[in-house]
Amino acid sequence: MKTYMAKPAEMESKWYLVDAADKTLGRLASEVAKLLIGKHKPTYTPHIVSGDHVVVINAEKIVLTGKKLEQKNYYRHSGYPGGLKSINYSDLMQRSPEKAVMLAVRGMLPKNKLGSKMLKKLRVYRGEEHPHPAQKPETIEIKA
Repeated sequence: MKTYMAKPAEMESKWYLVDAADKTLGRLASEVAKLLIGKHKPTYTPHIVSGDHVVVINAEKIVLTGKKLEQKNYYRHSGYPGGLKSINYSDLMQRSPEKAVMLAVRGMLPKNKLGSKMLKKLRVYRGEEHPHPAQKPETIEIKA
């Protein structure tokens, strides 16, 4: 018996709509990453981008448990000496909640070229509205 290996031409991607209102950041990010990777499909193949497109709405209503909103920081480095920058998650959520969701999902994707391609299939929006009604995204409920 041979193992089935999907080919890129055979892969069809669907569109999913996820409402992030009152959802925990990490739990939402892991479910979205699973959809982007394609692990929910029976035709999952590790070396092919077999995942689907995901649209996340209401990013500003996402929840962090405990004292993470005040204590958790996001760090980045410019590459120059003394170039470490940090921002508190409460400031990040006020300034750009889309970025907070995007960073959480990016951390759960593979750290290679495939992960970059998968991340391009993620769209995160602050409010209820999104510009993708023509794709007819299927609504998925993620448990809180």
